[in-house]
Parts: sequence; C-alpha cells; structure tokens
Amino acid sequence: MAGEETRTQNHPDIRSSATAEPQGAAEASPARAGSGTAAVAPPARAWTMRLIVVAIVLSALNLRPAITSLGALLEEVRDGLGMSGSVAGLLTSVPPLCFAVFGVMAPRLARRFGLGAVVCAGMAAVAAGLLVRPYAGGTAGFLAGSALALMGIAVSNVLMPVIVKRWFPDRVGSMTGLYSMALALGTSLAAAVTVPVTEAMGGGWQSGLAVWAALAAAAVVPWIPFVRDRGGVRAGGPPPAAEAAGREPHAREENTPAPALRITRSRTAWALAVFFGLQATAAYITMGWMAQIFRDAGVAAGTAGVLLAVTMVMGVPLAFVIPRLATRLPRQGPIAVALGICGLAGYAGLYLAPAGGAWAWALLLGVSNCAFPLALTMVGMRARTGAGVAQLSAFAQSTGYLISIPGPLLVGVLYQHSGGWGLPLAMMAALMIPQMAVGILAGRDRTVEDEAAR
Repeated sequence: MAGEETRTQNHPDIRSSATAEPQGAAEASPARAGSGTAAVAPPARAWTMRLIVVAIVLSALNLRPAITSLGALLEEVRDGLGMSGSVAGLLTSVPPLCFAVFGVMAPRLARRFGLGAVVCAGMAAVAAGLLVRPYAGGTAGFLAGSALALMGIAVSNVLMPVIVKRWFPDRVGSMTGLYSMALALGTSLAAAVTVPVTEAMGGGWQSGLAVWAALAAAAVVPWIPFVRDRGGVRAGGPPPAAEAAGREPHAREENTPAPALRITRSRTAWALAVFFGLQATAAYITMGWMAQIFRDAGVAAGTAGVLLAVTMVMGVPLAFVIPRLATRLPRQGPIAVALGICGLAGYAGLYLAPAGGAWAWALLLGVSNCAFPLALTMVGMRARTGAGVAQLSAFAQSTGYLISIPGPLLVGVLYQHSGGWGLPLAMMAALMIPQMAVGILAGRDRTVEDEAAR
C-alpha cells in the first residue's frame, strides 16, 4: 500500500478526503466524538461499504460472459443461424460498437439518476438481453438481444472507475485490481464452462447461452439499496447536506470545485483512448475468435474452450498485481511494453504451431490481455477528481471502443477470403506495436486537469 499512500499524498483532492473523513464521522456520532481513540465507522456505514464491494464484484463478474460464452459456441451459433464468416465477424464487432455508443451516455445518466440506479438498470438489461437473445429467432433478433445486454455492460464499464473513485478514493489501485480480478474470473468462467453446461443441458446452444442471465440477475440485487443515492458524478462544488454531515464521507474528494474540462485538448486523454482502443481490439478478437483458431488447428471444441478460459483466467491474479504495481510507478509505460511483447510472442506461436504449443500461446495472450486493467488503472491515475475520472473514463472508453470496432470484423473478412489464419494473425501482431507506443505516452505522470482545463 506504500505506493497508493504516495499517490494519495501527491493528489490534494484525495488527501483532503482522507483527512476530512474522521472529522465528519465524529460529527455524525457524538459517542465517538468524545472518545480518545481513533474514529471507527458505525455498523450501518460498515455494512454499506461491504455491500458496495459485493455489488462491484458481482457487476464485474457480468461484464464479459455475454461475449466469451458466445465465443465458445460461435461455430454452433453460426450453423444454427446460417451466418457466414463475415457476418460472424460483424457479430464479434457488436460489443465494442455498443460500448462506444452507450458508454458515452453513462456520465450523463449518472448525473441525472445516480450511479447506483444506472448500474442497477444496466445489470437488469444484461440479464434481459442474455435471456432473450438465444430465443429471439434469426440473426437480427440475436443481434438485438446482444445489443440490449451490451448496453447494460457499456454503462457499467464506464462507471466502475467512477464508483471506485467515489467510494474508495484512497484505494484506487487495490479496488481496481479487485473488480478487474472479478471481471477476468467471469470472463474465464464463461469460456470454460459454457460448452460443458451446454452438453449437460442437452446440447442446445440456446440454453448454454441463456444460463448466464441468472448471474446477471444476481448482480441486480445489491444495487437496489443504492438506487435512490443521487450522489455520483458532479462537476464539483459543495457536497450534499448528508455528505456534509458526515453520513457519506467517501465522496469527499469532490468537495473542491473541479474545473470544466475540454477533454479533447488533453494529449494524455487521447493517448489513453488509443491505448484503450488497441487493447480492446486485441481482447475482442481473442474472445471472439481464439477458440475457433484452435478448433481449426484440430483441437477439440471442449479443449478449445478451456484454452480460451486459460487466456482469460490469467487476468485474475494479474488484474490484482498490475494495478497495484502501476500505482507504485511514476510511469506505467514499461508495463505496457512488457504486455505488448507477450502479445507478439503469442501471435507468433499461434501462426507457427497453433496446436503444438497451444497452452503456451494461451498463457502469453492471457498476460497480454491484462492491458485492460492497466488501462483502467491509468484512467483513475490520470485525473485528480471524481468528475475528471468520469469524463476521462467516458472519453477513453467510448473513443477506444470506436477504434476497436473494425478489428474483429476485419479478422472475419480476412479469414473467409484468405482461407486461413495467417493474415489475421499478422494483423493482430502488427497492432501490438502502436499499442506499446501509445501505452508509453498514456503512462506519463500527468493529469488531464492540467492539460484540458478551460
């Protein structure tokens, strides 16, 4: 935690939150005000904090199963719906498209309805979309159901860094690591068990995809107590009366008025957006097509799903380690370069010996995909205030997902017209070079408030 304490000391907004919290808590509790010991949070607040952690973890578990469960059954879905390779490529491009279109709306929705209400509604949309899409009938219905689920995922994607900044301003690295671990766990779980669950339920791909709606429904429940909490994304200024009285001290980092930002004037914001887009390109190509690459190389369908799960599960330990390491370093560029090198090695292996070294390539690509928690951590580090994080998160993720849209589609087109994986893998490897370059730029020790204030 030493690195995070250093980071807290370097940011006055966060430092003021850490120092003001005990005082506000003492004002809210006369019994504690008279004690000579350090203030201890009352039971209600302790349960609130525990509940928000549970809500964050359950939401993170649901941010990728809609995608990786489809990747594991892509061949069956293609056959069942009569899709060509190009149309399947379009299907794998739907996630970043929805994330770009709907993610940009998240801060505005949060300002109007509150963080809790928006994420709660997002998880409900995920559950409904996952339940509907396998049975909607035809490719258009499948796409519509997928879009509904992905809309809910999109707003949650953008708001997770904001939620962490609001409730845990002095633990950005560790909390980002926690929900990144949960995200990676949900991703790998869906990849690993979708095929076995489908077989256990009779072999129909519809039931194998629909079962993930239950996990999303469970994630709705812990957000219900926060639906009426309107504290969330504010442009700055004095806190609400309840927060001023000490009942919600975790939002204190926004007490200092935040300057209005022209986020597009920030070079750091653009570098982070491009980095986010390139890592998302690699991630969605991997989630959508890697199992098919192994199956085309002669690997059994169940084993291919497990290999995809291995790639995803690498994010569980590394998603906790990388954010904590990133917060200890003044620059995060070296981490971006190391992850990119692993990606280059993994793609080279898939080209040269896809079946013979399958486990090694799955591990290397799993390490490379941990550019995602690094990008999320840098979103929290490149802005000083909650409002700044919200604006940067929406810009970086929406712009990044727009950048990533052509990648999975182009892979499908190249695969269909070249008749093999050589050209798609060459394209994927080539994209690692600019990803490393912009990762170095995004990792510089500066904030968007310094670059984009009006």
